[in-house]
Amino acid sequence: MSHHRRLRVPSILALSATLLLAACSTGPGTSPGGSKPPGSSGAPSLAPSVEPSGSSVPVGTIEHKTGATDVVLRFEEGGGFVMPAFMATTVPHFTLYGDGTIVFRDPMLEVPPAQGSAFVMNPMRTAKMSEEQVQELLAHALGEGGLAGARANYANDMVADASTAIFTIDAGGIKKQVSVYALGMEVPAGQPGAADGPARAAFQKLGQTLTSVDAGGTFPTDVYQPAGYRGILLEAPGVVAPDIKEWPWPDVAVTDFVGDADPNGIGVPHRTMTTDELDALGVTDYEGGFQGAVVRAPDGKTYTFSLRPLLPEETE
Repeated sequence: MSHHRRLRVPSILALSATLLLAACSTGPGTSPGGSKPPGSSGAPSLAPSVEPSGSSVPVGTIEHKTGATDVVLRFEEGGGFVMPAFMATTVPHFTLYGDGTIVFRDPMLEVPPAQGSAFVMNPMRTAKMSEEQVQELLAHALGEGGLAGARANYANDMVADASTAIFTIDAGGIKKQVSVYALGMEVPAGQPGAADGPARAAFQKLGQTLTSVDAGGTFPTDVYQPAGYRGILLEAPGVVAPDIKEWPWPDVAVTDFVGDADPNGIGVPHRTMTTDELDALGVTDYEGGFQGAVVRAPDGKTYTFSLRPLLPEETE
């Protein structure tokens, strides 16, 4: 049984402070991650609603959708010189949904040991924010985080094959995506884009705040348990591995993994997988997904199988 945690957001007047988490319930199945802050009680502890310095967006006045699958704020990365399986298994670093649910993973955490050919990822984490906390976070993202006045694209012509950071915001009458190429790599003075230095610094700090929302694991959250998983199957002729797994799915054919015809869809062969099917594969602790498990199909061909957890708004 999984218990959500309520997020305790201190005043974002101090931008370097991370967002803290305080438990609103306890019980079996709760994920460990730290103790409650000193002096806290079992009841939710909320920071005062204040307007963050430098922000023109007052806390408490930001309209947003309220559905459990409505994406209100998201931070993700994509592109760069990576393999197709990596692209298809990439999950946004942070998502805030309309009902206050957050699903996130710190990309700077050390990954678990590989299980043979399978490179297992850390699980996504989840928590629940109150509306007051949602308001403070949105005010910060739109204000000091720089999203309210941001352009759609920020380039860096001095860097090649880097990833692009993408911020999505749908709140306070602002609905847009902001793409920042090579975030974290400064544009040298005198080069095109150098004037965007302050904006890029704000975006980088916002991304760090969102991905370390649990203060590096100091405060407890829950492991995110997805309703389903996306399995990606890619033919890999000539791959040699000591742990090649024989095809574990008698009721699933290679042809059941298909790519989308839509150019904006998932181009690689994929299929929604159940937990029973994944358990049959033999890879454990797969909640966060993995890459590179090697399987041999009934026709004798070798494939790599990778996995991505589905988010609340996704069906495949």
